Amino acid sequence: MNSAPPGAAVERADARVARIFQAQQAAFRADPAPTAAERKRRLKALKRQVSRYQDVLAHAMSQDFGHRAHAESKMLDLLGSALEAQHATSHVGRWMKPSRRSTEWLFLTNSVRVHYQPKGVVGVIVPWNFPVYLALGPLVAALAAGNRVMVKMPEVTPATNAVLKAMLAEVFHESLVAVVGEELADPNVFTSQPFNHIVFTGSPAVGRIVMRTASENLTPVTLELGGKSPALVTRNYSVADAARRITHGKSTNSGQICVSPDYALVPRERVDEFIAGVRRTFEQFYAGKTEGNPDYTAVVNERQLQRMQAVLDDARAKGAHIESCAPMPKGSRQMPLQIVTGLSGDMRILSEELFGPILPVVPYDQEEDALAFINARPRPLALYCFSHDSAERDRLLRHTHSGGVAINDWGWQVVNHDAPFGGVGNSGMGNYHGVEGFRELSHARTVFKRQRFFPVGLFYPPYGNFVQRLALRIFLGKPDPALGQAPGQAPHSTSTSQQHTRQAS
Repeated sequence: MNSAPPGAAVERADARVARIFQAQQAAFRADPAPTAAERKRRLKALKRQVSRYQDVLAHAMSQDFGHRAHAESKMLDLLGSALEAQHATSHVGRWMKPSRRSTEWLFLTNSVRVHYQPKGVVGVIVPWNFPVYLALGPLVAALAAGNRVMVKMPEVTPATNAVLKAMLAEVFHESLVAVVGEELADPNVFTSQPFNHIVFTGSPAVGRIVMRTASENLTPVTLELGGKSPALVTRNYSVADAARRITHGKSTNSGQICVSPDYALVPRERVDEFIAGVRRTFEQFYAGKTEGNPDYTAVVNERQLQRMQAVLDDARAKGAHIESCAPMPKGSRQMPLQIVTGLSGDMRILSEELFGPILPVVPYDQEEDALAFINARPRPLALYCFSHDSAERDRLLRHTHSGGVAINDWGWQVVNHDAPFGGVGNSGMGNYHGVEGFRELSHARTVFKRQRFFPVGLFYPPYGNFVQRLALRIFLGKPDPALGQAPGQAPHSTSTSQQHTRQAS
């Protein structure tokens, strides 16, 4: 039996974080530029572990959720992780090559290149909804960029944390990759370390705290924050098809996805048809029952379930109509999809990210009304447009902002790993995935090389020689005499360089 006082365990956890961070710093100083071959070896080892541990990880995630469909865990958490590792392995050698840039005309014959240098030690803070994919995705980017990585797992997924920790420890020494998790009583212990970069996925409220804590060490951050992602159904698109795809987005992982459609904008005269399509699709997917359904994922814990119920109670009290797509289970967190209509602006359901199986349906009359509704809210992580009209789609893309977009479907923009994934405004900052992730976690270091006989001395003092006057005349042109002299400058204290400029004019 462990007889240590309660505070001792916290102190050991805090000390472990500090010790590992210092060990990773020291290891990075000893090996600051891993080769392409070494990075590929690490990425391949990670991909192999995902394959080996797929059943164990799926089981652990189901334990943590109360029930999570193994197929969803494998398709979304594990397949996505494997695809991302494979993509980085195939391309990291090319990403690492210095990028040749053009010199200014004044410096022709010299060279400018950008070298992508590892930043150092990267901290990754993982949310509970996709505890493997949102741990391994940033990890892939960090390893491809040549960094060392500390991963902080969420406290509500202890089974997944334990498996991930063991799985990574088999192939990576903790001076390269280390996992910490629910043993930290104070998450600030992690974020207060002077990382060279932090990647955080979670809510805007916690993102602000992470950013504030990181600022104490001037640590740059990548924030993936979610938001209320709209799904706009236009009049030229099949309502039944849109309902099917939006229902899939709202029921996969029980809607607990940062890029899940948050609400649907539907032409007013087609709302009833849309709702019927959602109900029909949910019935087809889950045979009209969620309780005990092996294909339907539970709400992660009682706290989240109570939060969702409170949002629904608020809407109901203010006049909304709520339809459940299946009977509400008793004693189970497998909450069926809830369709909500009769909405008003004072309801929490229209201002809070829902992050669960709740689908508000907002009617609109004209396309401009739908765009105004979207733009009146903070910029979301994703936007979904259901339209076969290219002009209509282009108008939506021009007049809205979001982290990413999927047209005529939902979510698949995230798992195409040659494209960046990231938010904008309230939904986050920075990107990872693909070359953008590599560059996000690298320092772009400009290297200028002077050609041996380049006459740079022509730009040295004393100023006013012919080359300097000619360069100023060509690149600056003539000053506007009507503007007079610079403020605070005496009428007859014209500098030598200004005199020469006027002479050249």
